[in-house]
Amino acid sequence: MTQPPSQQPPQGGFGAPQEPQGTPQPPQPQSPPAAPPQMPPAPPPMPSQGAPQPGYGYPQAPGAQPGHGYPQAPGQAAPGPYGQQPGPYGPPSGPYGTPSGPYAQQSGPYGAPSGPYGQQPGYGYPQQQHPGAPAPGGPGGPFKGKPAVVIGAALAVLLVVGGGIFFATSGGDDEKKPVAGPSSGVADPSASPSVDQGDGKGDGREADDDLNAGRKAGEAKVLWLTKNGIDLPRNGADVYGPWIVGDTLVKGMYRSVVGYSVADGKEKWKLPLPADMCAAPGTATADGRIVIGVMNGTTDKADCADLQMIDLNTGKAGWKKSVKKNGTWDMLSDIGLAISGDTVTVGRTSNSNAYRVSDGTELFGKPSGDCQPFAFAGGPKLIAAAGCRTDDVDNPQHQIQEVDPVTGKAKWTYRPERGWEIDKVYSVSPLVVSLTQREEKKWGILALKENGTLRSQLVSDSGDKLAVDCGHDFAIFGQQLEGCSGLAADANTFYMMTEDDTSGTGRTNKVIAFDLNTGKTKWKSAAPAERTMKPLRMEGGNVLVYLEPSYDKGGAIATIAPTGGAPEVLLQHPDSTTRIENFFSSKTLYAGGRSFVVSDRVSAGSDEEEKKQTTMMAFGK
Repeated sequence: MTQPPSQQPPQGGFGAPQEPQGTPQPPQPQSPPAAPPQMPPAPPPMPSQGAPQPGYGYPQAPGAQPGHGYPQAPGQAAPGPYGQQPGPYGPPSGPYGTPSGPYAQQSGPYGAPSGPYGQQPGYGYPQQQHPGAPAPGGPGGPFKGKPAVVIGAALAVLLVVGGGIFFATSGGDDEKKPVAGPSSGVADPSASPSVDQGDGKGDGREADDDLNAGRKAGEAKVLWLTKNGIDLPRNGADVYGPWIVGDTLVKGMYRSVVGYSVADGKEKWKLPLPADMCAAPGTATADGRIVIGVMNGTTDKADCADLQMIDLNTGKAGWKKSVKKNGTWDMLSDIGLAISGDTVTVGRTSNSNAYRVSDGTELFGKPSGDCQPFAFAGGPKLIAAAGCRTDDVDNPQHQIQEVDPVTGKAKWTYRPERGWEIDKVYSVSPLVVSLTQREEKKWGILALKENGTLRSQLVSDSGDKLAVDCGHDFAIFGQQLEGCSGLAADANTFYMMTEDDTSGTGRTNKVIAFDLNTGKTKWKSAAPAERTMKPLRMEGGNVLVYLEPSYDKGGAIATIAPTGGAPEVLLQHPDSTTRIENFFSSKTLYAGGRSFVVSDRVSAGSDEEEKKQTTMMAFGK
C-alpha cells in the first residue's frame, strides 16, 4: 500500500474503483489556540462504495423483493426497490482545509490529499450508486429506512441555491423580529381512546386476534399496538419524533401531536394543530419541552414559519411566534430546528434565528459577515453549518462551528477545503461530521477535537460498504443536520453499520467500530446468520443495537460489548408477530426495559386502508 501524494489529487476520475492509496495518520498535537487552530496533516478520505438510489415515493420496479431476511438465491443480490448498481467513480480528494478561528482565516499548507473515497451526491442531485458511499436509506428491503427522495424538477433551482450558499444578491439585512402572538392559537389537549394491548380487547382488532397467542418461551410480550385512525392527505404524512419523556411517548403527524402511555399505549393527551406540522428537533429540553414548526396556512402558498412550544409532559401548548422573512432570499418553505439547552435554532438557506425555549425570547439572529449559518445540530453542544459568499455556486465554501447557544458567537470555526459541503452531523459529542463533494460525487467523515481542529478521518477497510439511515429529510431550501440513525458514539469510538450483504441465502450485515483518534477500524461485529442489525445508541458502555426482523424471525434489542464480539440479546420480539413488525418502515427506541417500533411515515390510501395501518408496537417482558 503506497503513501498518498502530499499535494495532488489522484488522476482518472471515471473508471473502476481503486484501492485505498494510503493509511490515515493521527493528527499532530496542537497547543490551545490563542489565534485560529492550525490544520494538522490530513489522512486520506474514506472509500465510497454505494450511494443511495432515488428513494421513497419513486415508482418501484415490478417484482421487488420482500423485506429483510427473505431467502435469496446463493450469490445473487436481491434488487429490491432500491437496487444496488455499480458506479463509475474513481477516488476523490479529501475534504480537508484550514480550520480557522473567529478572528482570521489562514491558508493551510496542504492541498487536496488523494484518497480512495467516493461520496453520495449533494442536496437534490440525482442519486447514483457508486462503491463506498453511505446509503441514507439504510439496509435494503422495501419496508425499512429509505433514502432521501430526489425531485428532478428541483434540480435547476438547487444548482443555484443548494447547500446553503450565501448569495451576493441576498436582499436586505434588516433585522425583522418574529411576531409574538397573544396566545398559542392551538386547542387544549384532549383525551383519546384506548389501543390494542395484545389480548384482543383493544380498539381496532377482532376480539379473537390475540397478538401473544403464538409467543414462545423466552420471547417478549407484545404490550400494545396502535393503528393510524387519521384521515390523511393523498400523499400521506411523515411522523415526527418519537420522544420519550418520563412515562410518555410523544409523536407528531399531520395536524396533531399525541402523547401515549409507554405502559399500555393509551393516549394520554392529544394536541390538535391549526395546520400541517412541518419541522421538529431531534431532542427536547431536559425538562421535556419542545418547539415544532407548523405551516402558517393550509394553502399551497403557506410556509413553515410558525413556531409552537409544547410541554411534552402534559401536552399543553405554550408560546407561539411567526418567523418573518429577512430579505428576498429568506426561504421559509423548509426550516430545520435544533435544541441545545434552553435554545431552539431555526435554520434555513442564508438565514437563521434562535429563541429561548422557555419563553420565546429571541436570543440571536442572522450574523453579519460573508458566512451565514443555514443549519444546526443540538444536544450537549450547539453546532452550526455555514455557507460563505463565493463567486462560483458550483464551488461552494462551507464551514462548521461550535456556537454559544445564548449569544450565537462562534467558539471555533473549521473550514474544509472549498467544494466540500457540510452534509450531516452524526454525533455532537464527540463531534463527527459527514461532508459531501457533489460535483465529483465524493464523501468523507471527519472527527473534530474539542477546539475544532481535525481529530481524524474515518477510513473503512477494503470491501466494507458503510450505511447510515437519514430518513426522508429531503428539502429544497432547508437542511437538517441531525436526525440520522444507525450510528452510535462514545468518547473515543464511533459505530456504524454496513450495507446488507446479499451474497448468501439471506441478508446480513456488520457493525464496525472506528477509533476516533486514528480513524481506523477497531473491530467488526457480524449480525447473526440471515439477520441485519442497526446501532441505536450507547447503553451502559455497550452499543445498543436493533436486530431487524426477517421473514420468519422477530426483531430484538441486543448489545455489543465495547471490545466487540457477537451481539447479546436483551429483548427478543416474538416470531409470531414478525409479519406486522417487518411491514412498516420504522424507528426503534428502547427505554425502561421496553422496546418501541414506531412508523416513520404513514402512507395514504382509501380511508379504510389508512386507518388500518399499524403505526406503533411495544414489546416487554
